[in-house]
Amino acid sequence: MTAKQIQTCDVLIVGGGNAALCAALTARRAGAKVMVVESAPQAFRGGNSRHTRDIRYLHARATEYVTGPYPEEEFWDDLSRVTGSETNEQLARLVIRESADLGEWTSANGVRWQQPLRGTLHLTRTNLFMLGGGKAMVNAYYDAARRLGIPIAYETEARELKLRDGKFLSAVVRRGDETREISAKSVVIAAGGFEANIPWLKEYWGEAAENFLIRGTQYNQGKMLKELLEHGAKPVGDPRGCHAIAIDGRGPKFDGGIVTRLDCVPFGIAVNRECRRFYDEGEDFWPKRYAIWGGLIARQPDQIAYGIVDSKTIGRFIPSVYPPIEAQSVAELARCLKLEPGALVATVEQFNRSVRPGTFDMSRFDDCRTEGLDPPKSHWALPIDTPPFYGYPLRPGITFTYLGVTVNERGQVVMQDDRPAKNIFAAGEVMAGNILRRGYLAGFGLTIGFVFGRIAGREAARHALG
Repeated sequence: MTAKQIQTCDVLIVGGGNAALCAALTARRAGAKVMVVESAPQAFRGGNSRHTRDIRYLHARATEYVTGPYPEEEFWDDLSRVTGSETNEQLARLVIRESADLGEWTSANGVRWQQPLRGTLHLTRTNLFMLGGGKAMVNAYYDAARRLGIPIAYETEARELKLRDGKFLSAVVRRGDETREISAKSVVIAAGGFEANIPWLKEYWGEAAENFLIRGTQYNQGKMLKELLEHGAKPVGDPRGCHAIAIDGRGPKFDGGIVTRLDCVPFGIAVNRECRRFYDEGEDFWPKRYAIWGGLIARQPDQIAYGIVDSKTIGRFIPSVYPPIEAQSVAELARCLKLEPGALVATVEQFNRSVRPGTFDMSRFDDCRTEGLDPPKSHWALPIDTPPFYGYPLRPGITFTYLGVTVNERGQVVMQDDRPAKNIFAAGEVMAGNILRRGYLAGFGLTIGFVFGRIAGREAARHALG
């Protein structure tokens, strides 16, 4: 079908999540005529942002909503540790510094915060928690956009970008059977990664990708990322890299969200289908290391693992949305999980013999550890010896992919000749690989989207109105 031209705008925003709406609101307040195209239906708008619950930000003191200060160098050290320093420090520090007014800006756009929660594993000092979660945050942004007169085109998928000499001219979009062309003076691509595109994931992971569960929206197909790369944008990040955590293997293929996350791993052991442990479950605090577990499980046979705990620790972590599998003995638990009973009993007994007494304390690196065990459990090691025993099937839960496009400090997409495109900007997951090349820091993806969404919106409007 031949595309027909519709009205032009100053700034076209492709995407409908946190980064996109931060860009849209910023550009509109700068005086630009803005249009947003969102591939999802209105009920599912917001991309992965609607599944979030908290966001990390720089702050100098405790408030009603956080329990203490979070200064720049600590923030930077936390990020450096989880990424192994594989990050663009200039852009990372820009995100950290520009997050300082996050609370005020979001509140002015209708987002409400709640007081610190128990059971959130060390996040109450560093992160703000949305009242009503990410869905409420997304709704607040859309309400602000409505008040500013920003049109939102739902169920409208951007299919093609038209460029000339590296300059954006228009986007071809499709809604149902209708194809249209939208021209704009600037474009902000904030349409996420390609984590929901299983054939694309299989290019890097092979058949293993069929066993991945996608925590977020099924609409993140990566079409705009692929378009930018085909038009000569400079790629950044490992194509196999992704924010992938351990989630309940009984969850849905798409859109399970945060409720399918399992926090049981530090409180027990994790074994693969051969009943073998494969990594140190007590390496670091869960918010700083939980995102490695999806990748670890993805590399196990059949991309499945099992979290094993006993009655001493079952109540110490956030309850799961699916009840744990319960048994009165380790052998019985193995049969319930369809594992070889003798193998699981042997692994648990070996683990228990290696545990050295200490004072269990999840608020610090305690002295409960194993000795003579490979892999070790460095902290929070307690014998698994008190029935009932509990098990959870674990699958890789993919949140977003790290392959993206290179950007500069103005949010401009950098082309393969290292020159920035004058009127093409990117924000959110599509450019997060500049900063997150491996590892993850809880709540930091939203921070990147917030900061670069505002930067991209500001710079796109400046170009359009200049």
